[in-house]
Order: sequence, then structure tokens, then C-alpha cells
Amino acid sequence: MPAHTRERFGALPDATPVERWTLTDETTGARAAVLGYGAVLQALHLPDRSGRTANVVLGFDNLPDYLERSPFFGCVVGRFANRIAGGVFELDGTEYRLAHNDGPRPNSLHGGTPGFGARMWEGVAEDVDGGAAVTLSRVSPDGEEGFPGTLEVSVRYTLAHGRLTLEYRAETSAPTVLNLTNHAHFNLAGDGAGSVLDHELSIVAQEYLPVDSVLIPLEAAAPVAGTPFDFRTPVAVGARIEDPHPQLRLADGYDHCYVLPGGRTAEPRPFATLRDPDSGRVLRLATTEPGVQVYSCNDFDGSLIGTSGKPYGPYAGIALETQHFPDAPNRPAYPSTVLRPGEVFTSTTVLAFGEDEG
Repeated sequence: MPAHTRERFGALPDATPVERWTLTDETTGARAAVLGYGAVLQALHLPDRSGRTANVVLGFDNLPDYLERSPFFGCVVGRFANRIAGGVFELDGTEYRLAHNDGPRPNSLHGGTPGFGARMWEGVAEDVDGGAAVTLSRVSPDGEEGFPGTLEVSVRYTLAHGRLTLEYRAETSAPTVLNLTNHAHFNLAGDGAGSVLDHELSIVAQEYLPVDSVLIPLEAAAPVAGTPFDFRTPVAVGARIEDPHPQLRLADGYDHCYVLPGGRTAEPRPFATLRDPDSGRVLRLATTEPGVQVYSCNDFDGSLIGTSGKPYGPYAGIALETQHFPDAPNRPAYPSTVLRPGEVFTSTTVLAFGEDEG
């Protein structure tokens, strides 16, 4: 039996078919579903400590909701994940202007409208040792959403041996800026199981990036010590989310980038653990990226209905988006996001899953 399947998930308004690939981890029984639309991680079914499986990422069971209502559920975000202040940046003496698509805030968010998360990708799946993989690719033409250079980009999802690995690769025809991530929102209790406020989170970061009133980083990183942003030892997501700290109140929760030790690395290094004490499910995350944006679904209001048929209220999930820092094209002190012809961009994030003993 192959460890991957392919089926039709729906069609775009122009009748373009959208495929869904399901990958199976032959060692654990875990399953991941990935769409050709947006390279979306549509489902991730993981066993709990009793062996019962549940989908642990937020999303929809139909294509129209992804087309019309999705707050970036599970998609690959690009060309530039997170925010660019004022929707403008300069590269090699040329100014580039981008769409303002961050609600009332005058920023470019997640690559524009539509960004990579609302584009079609071509997919090829295969069985691998212990599981399966699917590689999705697309060509982003020069000038798409205001970004320079024709970009050939791919993401490979591999599910095997208790790990979901995401590997990104890109090349450009002209100098450009690039910042890719996956925007999965996790709830280890299962989709529709309520909030993640009881989930225990640990992050190795000693600093985070405070933001201004439009969620653009201030000039300097700040220490997490002595603040509600300190997750160096495991603590419940909701333990301090109502704290009067002004940074929490700006975003009504967590929507901040953490500075990971060591900057960008050649190989993924562990940086965070997320645990649901009720089910026992645990995610251990590793990445090559210099930062992780932590977003606690602060503005979810129950208007979105997920795959479980239940509404998503505040804190229904938590996103741990591995990436470069927000507004990096305008910040020379930040790790560079510039990609030039002849260079190959690569990035890897690993989600290792398991269960505690209870």
C-alpha cells in the first residue's frame, strides 16, 4: 500500500481543479493532508497518549471557505511573511511599493493580496522511508504583488518517523527579498476542542521584538526576563495572557516575534515545545530560521467554522511561524532577507510529535 494518496478537493471559480495529498507516517499512523491551493497544511492527525487520533491544525473541510474566509490557515506565506512597514522597501537604490493589506494598519502583510497562500502550486508526491512526501512548487513572476525578480519556489512536506519536515527552496532572476513560513494554527487537544490557554509552551528565546501601535517592531529587541513573554521554562499559554503589560494589550495577546539564539543556522536546532496536558500530545519544534512569530489567535470571534463543525473563538489555536524578522527589508541590523541571482534560498522546520505518559 502506498503511503500517499491524491484526491480532488474542489475547484477554483475558473474550474481549475485543486488536489489534496494525504501522507501517512507508517511508524506512528499520523496523517497529514496538503492542498495544491496555497500549499496549505489542511489537516494533521496525531495520536494521543491513548492512541486516539485527532486533527491538531485549524482549517476548513471545503475549498470555498479557504478561498473566501481563511485567515492564512495552514498556508505557505510569501513572498514576505509578516509585516513590511508602510508597504514599502528599498533594494539596491530602487524603491518598491506594496499593497496595504493589514486591516486598518498601513502595512504589507504576508506578501500581499493574494500572496503565496492564495496561489496554486504544482504537487508531486512520493513514498519515502517510513512515510511519504509531497513537493509543491510555483513560479512567482517578476513584479507579482510588487516584488522584483522571477522567483522559482518550492516547499516539501515529509511525514515519517514521528516528524513532519518542511523544506523550502527558492531561486530568483533578480535581487529580491524573501521570507517564507507556514501559517498553521495548532490545537493539540484537537480541532474545535476549545482554546489553547491550557497548552504548555516553552521557547528558548531570551529576547523578543516589541512592537508599535501598528505591530511593527521597535528599534531594539527586549529581554523576556521578568515579562509575560518569558517561556524559557514551560508555562501555560493563558497563564499571563491577560497581564496588563502594554505589549500584550497592543495585540490583545501574543503576536510577537521571538529572537532565537544563534541567528540563522545551517541545520535545524530545537527552539520550542508545545504540550497539551489533557491529551498528552507534544510538539517539539526545530528550525534553521532566526525567529519565530507567536500568534495566539487573539481576534478570532467565533465566526469561522472549522473542520470539526465547531466555531473558532478567541485563542482557538496558536501559530508558531518560523521566519526572519518583521520589516527586515527596512532594518539593516536584522538578518538579511535579500536573495540574489545565483544564490539558493533554503529553510527547514521540523515538527517532531509524540505523547507524554500522563
